[in-house]
Amino acid sequence: MVHGCKGYDPTTGAVSFPIYQSATFRHPGLHQTTGYDYSRLQNPTREELENTLANLENGKHGFAFSSGMAAVSTVLSLFSPGQHLIVSDDLYGGTYRIFEEIYKRYGLEFSYVDSSRIKEVEQCFKDNTAAVFIETPSNPTMKVSDIAAITELAGSRGALTIIDNTFLTPYYQRPLELGADIVLHSGTKYLGGHNDTLAGFIVVNDDDLAERIKLVQKSEGAVLAPFDSWLILRGIKTLGLRVEKQQQNAIRIAEWLNSHPKVDKVYYVGLPDHEAYELSKKQASGFGSMISFAVKDAALVEQVLERVQVVIFAESLGGVESLITYPMVQTHAAIPEEMRERIGVNDKLLRLSVGIEAAEDLIADLEQALK
Repeated sequence: MVHGCKGYDPTTGAVSFPIYQSATFRHPGLHQTTGYDYSRLQNPTREELENTLANLENGKHGFAFSSGMAAVSTVLSLFSPGQHLIVSDDLYGGTYRIFEEIYKRYGLEFSYVDSSRIKEVEQCFKDNTAAVFIETPSNPTMKVSDIAAITELAGSRGALTIIDNTFLTPYYQRPLELGADIVLHSGTKYLGGHNDTLAGFIVVNDDDLAERIKLVQKSEGAVLAPFDSWLILRGIKTLGLRVEKQQQNAIRIAEWLNSHPKVDKVYYVGLPDHEAYELSKKQASGFGSMISFAVKDAALVEQVLERVQVVIFAESLGGVESLITYPMVQTHAAIPEEMRERIGVNDKLLRLSVGIEAAEDLIADLEQALK
C-alpha cells in the first residue's frame, strides 16, 4: 500500500509517483513506441495505480475507471443479450438502476436474491445464468455472503462470480483468493479515502477476461484521469491506518447504539450477535466501518439528520469524515418500495459511515442527536 507497484519513478527517483498530465506521447520513430501512445489507452500514472490495486487484491490485471458505476457498466458489457445474472437483493441503488433501467433494455436478465442464503442462490440458477453479482457485506443491511461457496457453485454451473469489495477493501478481504472471477470497487470510497475523488476499479486474474475488459475500457473511454489516479494512489498509502482506526471507532459506536433505548436494531458485521460473524472472521480479516441502524420512531430520523454536528449528513462513504445517510430517499431511492421493505430499507433505517474522528466525539454527537 505505502510503496505502490514500482515504488517510485525510476526515471527521476521521485518517491511520489508523478502525474503524467499528457493526453498523447511522442514516438521515437515509425513502428517505435515508448509503451505509451494516448492516455485513453494507457497513462503511466493510471498504470501505476492499476498495477498497485491488482497487487493488493492478489490479482494479475487491474483497470481504473472514472467512477464505480463506469466499472460496473464495463463488467455488464461482457455479457450478451439473453444472458441471466443472479444479484444480491440488498445492494446499492445505483447498481440496481443500471441493471434495470439500462442493461435490461440490452436484453440482460436479472434475478434478485438474498445471497447470504446459499440455497436461495442455487434455486435461482437457469440454463442461461452467466454470472452471480454480490455485494458482501451488503449495502445497507450488512448481509454477508459466503464467497467461496458461491464461487464453487457458480463455477460448477459455468458462471462467473463478481464481488463488489468496496466496503472491506483488499486490506480486509480479497475475493480472488476465495475463487471469485471479478472484483469491483468504488474507489471513491475507502481507497481514495478523503471524499474528494471519483474512481472505479476492476481486478481479474484471467487473461481472456482482462483482454475483453481492456477492449471495453479503451473503446468506451471511461478511464481515470492522471490527476485522479495520483489522488487515489496517495489515498491508498494510508489505507491501512485509516480503515483500522475507522473499524476501532465502528466497534465502539455499534456497541453503544446496540444498547441505546431509541435504537431498535443495529446492523454491523463486527457485533458477535451478527448472524454471519463467524463467516466474516473466516473469509475476511476485519469487519470494516459501515453501520446501519433502525430507530424505533421514524420521527427520529429527521431529528438526527438535522442535529448531527460532527457527523455529516451526506451521501457516499469510506472517507475520513463520518457521514450519515438516509438510504430510503438517498442511496436506495431507485429500488422499488416493495423490495426496499422486504430487505429492511424503510423509513426508520439510517446508514453511518464511520470516519477517523475521536470515537467519544462521534458517540457524544449521536447521543445529543437522538435525545
